[in-house]
Amino acid sequence: MISKFFLSASYNSQRSTIYQKMADEGRAFLAGGETTQSLKISDIFSFDNGKIHPIHKLAEPPVRAAVLYLPQKFSRVISEIITETLGSHSSGKSPIWYQNPEMYHFSLYHASHHLEPVPASKSEIARELEAVDQVARSCSPLRIQLERVVLTCTGALIGCWQVLEGTDPLVIRERLKNKLPNAPKKQLYDQLILHSSFARILPPTANETKKDNRMTTELLEQLVMDLNKALQNFEADIKELWFVEELDILALALQGRVKTHKFSLGG
Repeated sequence: MISKFFLSASYNSQRSTIYQKMADEGRAFLAGGETTQSLKISDIFSFDNGKIHPIHKLAEPPVRAAVLYLPQKFSRVISEIITETLGSHSSGKSPIWYQNPEMYHFSLYHASHHLEPVPASKSEIARELEAVDQVARSCSPLRIQLERVVLTCTGALIGCWQVLEGTDPLVIRERLKNKLPNAPKKQLYDQLILHSSFARILPPTANETKKDNRMTTELLEQLVMDLNKALQNFEADIKELWFVEELDILALALQGRVKTHKFSLGG
């Protein structure tokens, strides 16, 4: 019989491989392009006098997802470091969108998303809530550790985490899949990944010179190094599994309208 310790070590090793690939692809965001959910930057942000504004678009039907919640006692510490470090490195060329530390989370499993909408009645959503509650009760709280901060190919600064104790995200996802049979077959994220978004740096404008781009790349490389020096091995406790209804597309990320239903891990 394979021990839980062996499985945990194996999962963490596989996660590290995924995180390394994400880091290797990070520079590609300088060319612009899509977000991780196949939306253009222009679909989710607008600009006015150098300021960045989120675009809130109605999600019809609402996006429904199970997420792990990062408590504010941890998220606010991270947010302060992210804001201070980004501020000290900013060249004033690339607008930055900071995630709300009150909503730091780890996306696990979608009952419906904008790429494969699954409409649901109030009674069907109630059954989904009951199912997520059952999964939460069957899982143990997590102790997690930040392995690294990565700049993705879409310009997102994300925290890539490992599990020290508790039910692994892969196991939670499997249980959610079993309890939510009508969910989209194609989920948005790898089943092993445990990541949280901290901020998004917008790509350089089209009229910037190659020299400007090269300097920006150097600054970003130093930025990621400094963030890792400050945050690597940061530990946090996860005690809640949320089921969210995002009434706007990417509501959690863009501070849009969202309904939250909170369940304690382990009951």
